Amino acid sequence: MEKTRTKPAKSKLKKPSRFQVLLLNDDYTTMEFVIQVLQQFFDKTEEKAYAIMLKVHIDGEGVCGIYSFDVAQTKVSQVIDSLDKMNNHLCVLFVNWTHKDLT
Repeated sequence: MEKTRTKPAKSKLKKPSRFQVLLLNDDYTTMEFVIQVLQQFFDKTEEKAYAIMLKVHIDGEGVCGIYSFDVAQTKVSQVIDSLDKMNNHLCVLFVNWTHKDLT
């Protein structure tokens, strides 16, 4: 009886989508508060938080980090919940991020 060999199916796993969490500039939120948010929710050092805050202030937006969908959504929700409790109005959002060099 002849034995038949089958090759294992090659599965190409797609890399999960990544999302940028962004802060947008406004005329009401203090620079100090933006730094606090970056340190508290995105684990940024004071130096890195200050650099991102300046980018938000000068360019109108700054990247807090790049995360999987679930992590990005959670971080945005945490910031929004915190803002609601403090009656603050910082705009935070996440957008799909694609980069050909992403590994």
